[in-house]
Amino acid sequence: MAHVPGKDTVLCISLAGRPGTFGVRFHNHLYEQLGLDFYYKAMTTQDLPAAVNGIRALGIRGCGVSMPYKEACMALVDEIDPSAAAIESINTLVNDGGTLKGYNTDYLAVRQLLEQHRVDPSTAFALRGSGGMAKAVASALRDAGFTQGIIVARNEQAGRQLADSCGYRWQADLGDLCPPMLVNVTPIGMAGGVEAEQLAFSREAIAVALWVFDVVAMPARTPLIAEAERQGKAVISGLEVIALQALEQFVLYTGVRPTPEQVKLAVAFAQDAGLAPR
Repeated sequence: MAHVPGKDTVLCISLAGRPGTFGVRFHNHLYEQLGLDFYYKAMTTQDLPAAVNGIRALGIRGCGVSMPYKEACMALVDEIDPSAAAIESINTLVNDGGTLKGYNTDYLAVRQLLEQHRVDPSTAFALRGSGGMAKAVASALRDAGFTQGIIVARNEQAGRQLADSCGYRWQADLGDLCPPMLVNVTPIGMAGGVEAEQLAFSREAIAVALWVFDVVAMPARTPLIAEAERQGKAVISGLEVIALQALEQFVLYTGVRPTPEQVKLAVAFAQDAGLAPR
């Protein structure tokens, strides 16, 4: 029987320009598995300061923050965790008795995945992208000890700024370079987009690479990941990122860390409705 929220139910929400289904299904499935009287709902807003004040005033325990609100939230919280301070971007708010603290679990997820996959920090990489998520990934790579990086971005101003902030180089395109790790942090390969069938990197670059990392989470097996697997490369997928960042949000909200099997079931349940932007 589905959980019915009551007067004592703890509410968690997400704020996104385009609310999706993954977080809602993931969190609520774990609440049910663990018997927690919590409920999660996706929302959007045209007035971010009022929405954040509402989180504080209404006692909403936690809030996932998605585009286009991540950077604007920095000025609206009472405390900032190092995970968010490192990239000046928040994707998670936690409300402790009216005090709001901002975190970035995208950053935390990437750091953990690099460790879990045992990627050698001496590995040189090219990261394609210069937006908010690219900032999280590049900063995680920097803080994990990766010193040999190239930011590939058509937007020279944003690309140079990101490269300079992390101690990397900028290039408008990859050219003939074939680094051992390729990282896509653009919408290329995302289902429903104009570039859904495209590869973020050439087959020739993939052939030389040892690692391919794609943060695109829908579909779970993007064209880039599919091509890398076909060529026998080690991969890190966007599904791993979205699942791990959601797990870290769950722990921050509830203080409970589910078992790997419980997380696996929640991810499978969330995928049933199709991955959507969080």
